Amino acid sequence: MHPTALMNCQQFFDCYSPAFPTDHQVEVVEIGSQDVNGSLRGCCPSAYKYTGVDFVQGKGVDVILEDPYKLPFADNSADIVLSSSCFEHSEMFWLLFLEIMRIVKPGGLFYLNVPSNGEFHRWPVDCWRFYPDSGRGLVTWAKRNGMNPVLLESYTSTQIGDQWNDFVAVFLKDADHIDQYRTRILDKKTDFYNGISSKAEGFLQHNVANEDKRKLMIINQIIENKVKIL
Repeated sequence: MHPTALMNCQQFFDCYSPAFPTDHQVEVVEIGSQDVNGSLRGCCPSAYKYTGVDFVQGKGVDVILEDPYKLPFADNSADIVLSSSCFEHSEMFWLLFLEIMRIVKPGGLFYLNVPSNGEFHRWPVDCWRFYPDSGRGLVTWAKRNGMNPVLLESYTSTQIGDQWNDFVAVFLKDADHIDQYRTRILDKKTDFYNGISSKAEGFLQHNVANEDKRKLMIINQIIENKVKIL
């Protein structure tokens, strides 16, 4: 678990937790919950019921999946589903996305964090990276399967002391409940690029060059200036 993954999830809970009623226990399910150098569990409000799900036994795992594309939970049973640094390791993440949408309540949320760059890291496989339109693509896929989700927001976060840029997306299962969520992370966040918000048109802080490329351009410019001086 790298620093931006924890930071982004904390910002998700800070932004969206106030929208949930306090007269019932909020049910949270995390997909890929094994504690590897940190866990999202610590970001979750202590009053919420948290269930960690993974494919193998380990610290932070409450339920072990027999099938990576079948979740052992009833329809419309979870208020929030989380998945961080997991979808890149799912060979068919689009099937998992539909299964997540199945278990989320109509007014519930799915928080997704996936690398947009970074080194090849198998756990046990490494298949995918996500880009600015990925969230919209998943919404299109769910609608083709008879669902009515909406992408509340998405963005690519900047690096903090490591190599990773995270693609972050927040999905609402049923667009009819959108009035329940008045605020977005991007209302206040500034350290991102290629943001999408259901409250705005187009991309926020649009940039065609990823952070690695921008940093390389700066380094090359510094080298070029030093050569000119010499």
